[in-house]
Amino acid sequence: MLILGIETSCDETAAAVVRDGEEILSSVVSSQVEVHRDYGGVVPELASRQHIQNICPVVEAALGKAGVTLPQIDGFSATYGPGLIGSLLVGLSYAKALAYALERPMVAINHVEAHIHAVFLEHRGTEFPALAMVVSGGHTSLFYLQAQFSYQLLGSTRDDAAGEAYDKVAKLLRLGYPGGPVIDRLSPRGNPKAVVLPVAKISDGSLDFSFSGLKTAVLRWVERSNLLEEEDSEAKQQQIYDLVASFQRTLIKSLMGKITKALRLHPAKSLLVGGGVACNQALRKEFHSRCQKMGLKVYFPSLELSTDNAAMVASLGYYKLNRGEAAPLDLDADASLRLA
Repeated sequence: MLILGIETSCDETAAAVVRDGEEILSSVVSSQVEVHRDYGGVVPELASRQHIQNICPVVEAALGKAGVTLPQIDGFSATYGPGLIGSLLVGLSYAKALAYALERPMVAINHVEAHIHAVFLEHRGTEFPALAMVVSGGHTSLFYLQAQFSYQLLGSTRDDAAGEAYDKVAKLLRLGYPGGPVIDRLSPRGNPKAVVLPVAKISDGSLDFSFSGLKTAVLRWVERSNLLEEEDSEAKQQQIYDLVASFQRTLIKSLMGKITKALRLHPAKSLLVGGGVACNQALRKEFHSRCQKMGLKVYFPSLELSTDNAAMVASLGYYKLNRGEAAPLDLDADASLRLA
């Protein structure tokens, strides 16, 4: 069975063709980084306009690389939430039009579930029960899975997502956009213990996340040190390296702390980590090290499947079609869609 997947939840226009839920025949992603770079973050209206321009050529490229034509596609899957409403509508509407014209079934995909499924796409035989963390620019959530496709939400962010905190700190320090990759690249040059930053403590003891306090602490440190008012020098550069290294260490510590607490309440055999921030090399190294000490198996998707892509959408669509979960063509996008 050939599934064409479409992903437009934020600022990446993506399409992919996957056979039988496992074999990726093509995966095409058109980035909008250059469109949003000057703003230091995604501008929703610009993102949706760019999706409109990109969707046709991206789908055509995915079909061409897979060596198939539209009539050969057995079903379509598209992200319908959560995300930016204008962006979501472009991909979902395009998929619905194709499904209607070709009289094929369509599946509506939850973007967060797709990130979790990206792990299963590359790591089969994962042991359950499992914890799953989705950490990206728009989402920071922790789930408990008794089995595949069974989700219990344990915690989510109450303010900024982890990736959003990266972007805002990078913008504050004038390091460029997107913030995650640049901070990950610069952090090894700094001392991660040079600046003491707070790990948020949720007063009700929940497994929710909060990163606005960490972001504000970075701002206050910059203001006290007059860092941005100094002329460029080696000393100033080293201060920036130390600060971003300390910020990254604190953020990863916060994520790992919630996982450790969740394991005490919900014993698991595996940890699945997906989303764009899962590309972070320091995060991967720390998670592997800590999980090994706890006897917990940890799984990450490849870098290509960690960031937003349509292969995970197409693969998940295959399994949902086999479960009889085709969506009606009058389904609307849901910017605040929840999983579990």
